[in-house]
This record gives sequence, structure tokens and C-alpha cells, in this order.
Amino acid sequence: MLNRVRSAVAHLVSSGGAPPPRPKSPDLSNAPSAQPAVPPEAPRSPPARAGSGSSAPAKTVEARASFSRPTFLQLSPGGLRRADDHAGRAVQSPPDTGRRLPWSTGYAEVINAGKSRHNEDQACCEVVYVEGRRSVSGVPREPSRGQGLCFYYWGLFDGHAGGGAAEMASRLLHRHIREQLKDLVEILQDPSPPPLCLPSTPGATGSSDPSHLVGPQSCWSSQKEVTHESLVVGAIENAFQFMDEQMARERRGHQVEGGCCALVVVYLLGKVYVANAGDSRAIIVRNGEIIPMSREFTPETERQRLQLLGFLKPELLGGEFTHLEFPRRIQPKELGQRMLYRDQNMTGWAYKKIELEDLRFPLVCGEGKKARVMATIGVTRGLGDHNLKVCSSTLPIKPFLSCFPEVRVYDLTQYEHCPDDVLVLGTDGLWDVTSDCEVAATVDRVLSAYEPNDPSRYTALAQALVLGARGTPRDRGWRLPNNKLGSGDDISVFVIPLGGPGSYS
Repeated sequence: MLNRVRSAVAHLVSSGGAPPPRPKSPDLSNAPSAQPAVPPEAPRSPPARAGSGSSAPAKTVEARASFSRPTFLQLSPGGLRRADDHAGRAVQSPPDTGRRLPWSTGYAEVINAGKSRHNEDQACCEVVYVEGRRSVSGVPREPSRGQGLCFYYWGLFDGHAGGGAAEMASRLLHRHIREQLKDLVEILQDPSPPPLCLPSTPGATGSSDPSHLVGPQSCWSSQKEVTHESLVVGAIENAFQFMDEQMARERRGHQVEGGCCALVVVYLLGKVYVANAGDSRAIIVRNGEIIPMSREFTPETERQRLQLLGFLKPELLGGEFTHLEFPRRIQPKELGQRMLYRDQNMTGWAYKKIELEDLRFPLVCGEGKKARVMATIGVTRGLGDHNLKVCSSTLPIKPFLSCFPEVRVYDLTQYEHCPDDVLVLGTDGLWDVTSDCEVAATVDRVLSAYEPNDPSRYTALAQALVLGARGTPRDRGWRLPNNKLGSGDDISVFVIPLGGPGSYS
């Protein structure tokens, strides 16, 4: 066991996602694509290779799964090679000559400094049309584009242990959201409260008299209020779970290796929905004020959830881990002594007598960026990771990882926004070395140098944020102006204007 733990600590990985059983999710691999935000100049593809000789099919599939860049970057084969260069680390953005992203959104990315073979981040920006599935009245209606809804969609996916999960999520998650919204098209356009039940689909079987299922009327004296906003939140949450289930089914045949954190923004009917599962981050900078729109999910922030699961289902710990937390690893000579600890119910610390079971490795260990679940992974929510095991063990980690995002809502109609008000999305490569205040300062500095109606200002801001986090190459690696280490991770940034050019309704 001791050798296994040492091996686990020496081979730390990062990130997560986990679903309870539910009905089979729809397979959207071959579903019609959403309306693209930019013309699909070139599909996602591996970098061009010298020579024309063929290679083994398995290797080709692996290459495509491990390295592709967002379509909207419109990279040529030479551009793909530059984007994959760890030494130069050139910042990539959509070309000025092409059609701009919706809302004149800015985007920039850069590859890591050698942490992984390829850039494992992925991004997606789409305008998605939703056709209603049924009428609330139960009467089938004729398909009509006028009866549907459009939503704007941005997604950042930070992959780990391979780029397959991030690449798959960037292609399909918005389709799962569209699928979940199909039942809601008519409901969301009706100002009256949502119906308690949708009509049964034609031909559905079931009891015509459900009165035997109803309890005493006194228990149901009133009905909970359900808002349209909460229906959209539920649709996004379900879409994340269906995406994770699809990854579980297809992880072998489609080379869906590893997992990914997912940070998604949906704009629908005047409101911005920010869904985060992982350690990426979103903030709004409005008139110089910073409004957090997400929180990170790490072993430290979710310690009590993880410990509770380990307490309720000790078989998941495999007799190798303890759900309790101690300030440091316990030594055998300390058996019988009273030591500080905390469990799933505690935010503070107390003393307990050390027993033999307490010598096991803690379920949650480390601090900050070094915190790990089962000495293996540094995030507790995300998509994928279905094959992740404790190092040198067959013990699965997936049961402790959740695919459900936290969704925060921002009502654009409640505020007067100016062209300098923006929503900034970034993977952890940005936030590891840049604070919220530093991002806000960069927003003010860069945007003030451009005319308010210049749509290129948001791309310039995204590039400035990426360059500021990457640093410049020096003798001892990439360094920031203060000589501290810059980010050696993949960095991806969206800058979404909240009051700039374009109509949002």
C-alpha cells in the first residue's frame, strides 16, 4: 500500500465529472449541426505531416482525437503547426479578415510550455436554433422557424489526460442543450407560469386514472413556484449529464480519452446563464466592478461532499483511503494519540484518538493547486474521466467526480451596459497567475485605447490577457514582468461584450 501511495503522489493528474443512473441519453454524434458562428472554412484536423505515406488507422484516429483546434480560428496547415509549437507559444485568434464571432466576441489561446503533447483546451462559439418538439396543448403543430428560439452559446473545455473529452464536448454539448430546450420552446415564450405536466406523447401507454397515486390533499395544499429561468437552468444541467453519459458509451470506439472541465455561457431571452463544472472561471467587469459568475470545484472547495460520499459508501474507498482529513499524514508510532481531524460535517477542527484505520491515505490531501482526490486528480467536477483509476490500483475515481455544473444567471435587461462592460471566460491557465483585479485592470487599459465602436477591441483584450498570463521567454522559462513564473498551462480566453455593438434580443 505504501508503495502504491508513493506512486500515486508521484503521478498526479488533474480534473473531473460523475452521473447517477438515469434514462439513456440521446446520441447526437450524427445529429444536424447547429448554425455555425462563422463559416466552416476548415474542419477540426490534425497538423499537416511531411510526406504522403499512409499510417496505421488507429494512429490516425488517435492524432485527430488528441490535436485539433476550434473551427472559428480558420487555421491553415501551417497555422496548425504554429499553434502546436511549445517553444514559440504564438497566441492564436480568429483572423480579422473573416466573419466575426457573434457579439464581436474576442477570443485568444496559446499552447502550454510542454506540459502535454498538444493543446488540450477546446472552445466553441455558436448561434443555435431550437425547434419546438410539441405543443403544450398536446396538439401537434406544423414546423415553423417563426415558432422556435435562438440562443447564443460560448464554451471553454479544459482537457486533461488527453484532449479527446474536450474535443467531443466542444462539438456536442450545445446540441444536448438544444435537445433539452425543445420541450420548452412554447413554454418559455408564454408569460404564464409553466405547466406542471406536459401532455403525454401520442401512443404513450399509462393509467387513465392516476388518482390512486395521489396522497392526502393536505400534503399538497399549494404548488411550488417554478420560473422560466429555472427551466433553462434544469435544461443545461441535464445536458451536461447526457453529454457525460455519451462519453461513457463512446469512450473506446471514438478515442474519448481523459476528461475535461467545462465552462459554458448561454444567452437566451435577455438572460445570460453561466454553467461551470471544473476550475475554469467567469467574471463580469461592469463599470470597473467585478461580479463573479462562477466558482471553482476542487478537492478543497468540495471536501465535505467528497467526505460524505466516502462515509456513506466506504466500499468506494477500497480499504485504501480514509474519508477523514488530518493536518498531515499520520505515522504508525502515533497510534493511540489524540490528533486534530475533521470529517464531512465539520468546517472547524477537533481532536480524536488515532486508530488503525486512520493510517490509510486521506481521500482529500494537499493544498491549493496541489490538492488531490485519492492522490490523483485536482478537480472534482467536469466531463469524462470514466477510465480514471487510482495510480497502481484498479480503484475507480469517477464515483467521486460530478458532471453537474453550477449555473449562475445574469439578467442583461436589468442594467444599462456600456461598450466597456464585458464577461471574461478563462481556463485555469489564465487564473493561476492572474487575479480578478488584474483582469479588470487589463480590461480598462486595453479597451480605453480603442474607439467604443471598434469591434476588434475585444479580440485585442483577449490577446492581452493571454499574453499577460503567458509572459515572455527568458533563460529560466516563461516569466512575468515581476520575474515570477508565467503560466505554463494551456490558456484560452473569451471576452464577451455586454454593451457593445450588435443587438442581443
